[in-house]
Amino acid sequence: MLSLTLRASVLGLALGLLGAPAPGADPEPDEKKIDLRVGDPAPTFQLLDERGKTWSSSDQGKKWVVVYFYPGDFTPGCTAQANAFRDAMLKLREKGVEVVGISGDSVKTHEMFKKAQKLNFTLLSDEDGAVAKQFGVPFGKGSTVKTKDADGNPITIERAGTAARWTFVIGKDGKIAYKNTSVQAAEDAKKITEFITKAGEK
Repeated sequence: MLSLTLRASVLGLALGLLGAPAPGADPEPDEKKIDLRVGDPAPTFQLLDERGKTWSSSDQGKKWVVVYFYPGDFTPGCTAQANAFRDAMLKLREKGVEVVGISGDSVKTHEMFKKAQKLNFTLLSDEDGAVAKQFGVPFGKGSTVKTKDADGNPITIERAGTAARWTFVIGKDGKIAYKNTSVQAAEDAKKITEFITKAGEK
């Protein structure tokens, strides 16, 4: 018969192999959930844009910055959202607004998506979801998308991770001025334009 000490060691090893903590082991602490609110200081971050160049939030100066997280390039809802921002950019730029779209897509995929949709604003690659987590945006598994590039050629895209569709506006003071966690893709640009217009009138 195994001694009590040996039996405990065998039990601990078995639990360890199963991914369960051995008796008496301290459980790993849960990762703290970030919940940004209007009025909170906005996170500072750096990511690569669709050209492979570093875009830094700290380089934007005192201007409105729209940061919209979206699931992925070339999907119907995300394409509608991007095109709506594209069409609103003239008006937004007149108000001194910078727009950046962030997803888990690669720099190369962003380059193809921007070209295919003729986008006139920056796309940022957040493949590991690090910046999404800074903003408290849910970030899950990636996926595969079959679509066509700007020349109509079939392409298959592998996305590393998928962010939820959330939109933030960072004010000129560097604080969160607007947060929407229930974004309607095609209406996002319109709502942002209305918000910034009203804010500028105050």
